[in-house]
Amino acid sequence: MSDFILDKFHEECGVFGVFGHNEASTLTQLGLFALQHRGQEACGIVSSDTENLHQFRSMGLVADVLTEDALKKLKGASAIGHTRYSTAGKNTIREVQPFSVTCQHGQIAVCHNGNLPFALQKRSELEKAGAIFSSTSDTETILHSIARCQAGNTVEAIAKVLKETEGAFSLLFLTPNSLIAVRDPRGFRPLNLGKLKDAWCVASETCAFDLIDAEYVRQVKRGEMLVIDENGLHSFFPFAEKPSSVCAFEHVYFSRPDSIIFGKSVNQSRHQMGKQLAMEHPAEADLVVPVPDSGVAAAIGYARQSGINYRQAIIRNHYIGRTFIEPSQSIRSFGVRLKLNPIRDLIQDRRVVLVDDSIVRGTTSKKIVQMVREAGAKEVHMRISCPPTVSPCYYGVDTPRKADLIAAQMSVEEVCRYIEADSLGYLSMEGMLKAIGFEPDSSCVACWNGKYPTPVTNGQPTIDNS
Repeated sequence: MSDFILDKFHEECGVFGVFGHNEASTLTQLGLFALQHRGQEACGIVSSDTENLHQFRSMGLVADVLTEDALKKLKGASAIGHTRYSTAGKNTIREVQPFSVTCQHGQIAVCHNGNLPFALQKRSELEKAGAIFSSTSDTETILHSIARCQAGNTVEAIAKVLKETEGAFSLLFLTPNSLIAVRDPRGFRPLNLGKLKDAWCVASETCAFDLIDAEYVRQVKRGEMLVIDENGLHSFFPFAEKPSSVCAFEHVYFSRPDSIIFGKSVNQSRHQMGKQLAMEHPAEADLVVPVPDSGVAAAIGYARQSGINYRQAIIRNHYIGRTFIEPSQSIRSFGVRLKLNPIRDLIQDRRVVLVDDSIVRGTTSKKIVQMVREAGAKEVHMRISCPPTVSPCYYGVDTPRKADLIAAQMSVEEVCRYIEADSLGYLSMEGMLKAIGFEPDSSCVACWNGKYPTPVTNGQPTIDNS
């Protein structure tokens, strides 16, 4: 697998749903296409024709597998969809969402962005009680719990189960007659509400609304449950309030720059991060060069604040798939060059500031610095638009172990020497939060300071019922 891919954090999924449109499955396909960056290994859609749910799931990219033939089978005016990035060893069709069941509450499908750290314990309890699982996903435990819940209807069952569920969850449920969206009380992961004429839409990111020409209405609030049915939209807050823990990394890297996340423009946040980075870590240089694509907005901000010329002097190849370099070790040796290549005549004999969103393991940064030097740069100064990443995430992001995070093992000076840069500067925590517009106590920054919003024991979250 490419070093470039391994040396980045990965979201585990994106979700999209629509209710009340006669082209629901096609709109969901388009919504998932806009959210493809949140997961590139598998995708699926479940639709409803008011009597039955219809399901299609497959490994692969949205454009490749959600074909016209597949969409024809997804009948009805409501649908939910999911695009997924899996963790190692769990990349099979059985793990692909949405999941669906038929139970005492009728037909229910669900898709999930987040992480339920206590799912293994709950799964064990359910298996002892006779439940049969078809996947290893934490999301499936929610469906089994709802199926066994003694409640008056599906909405009550969902609320009752999620009241007892600790973790990060932005969830979409589909029944034959309703679409239900739920966001956990801490609000770790984003979820947004949109409107397309008389139809309602829900998505992880607002860029999905732009593609289908839907209007962004607002974000789904922390701890909110939205029930959308033939009578319209209904809002409930069934959970006990908890402190806000919205993920700051959504603005640093995960989300597309054309999205509004947690009510704020991602592009504006990254631009401000770059400006703040230039103030905190100036450099005497001739060029500011982004590491594409997520470093672009921050690099523009850095260049504008510093007055140094901005040039897109590294080109990214967007057509290299995750498995392109699996067959041959000889091809693997090309590493980062499969993804990135410098423009020599822009870099030759110049002092370069490289702007990137983060350094995870450090292997990619080292190869990019080397590549820029080989293109003739006199100096290479690395600037990172977030603080050093020192801790793994337990709230819906696929991250390396702490032992594999270079900033957890080395000082800034040691990292600088490792990546062979002339200088290295990280944006401060205060500067990053100021750039986004977050209050320090309203966001999750555990990957940068190791302080988790929920209790952690032996490297894993523990149940917090506060």
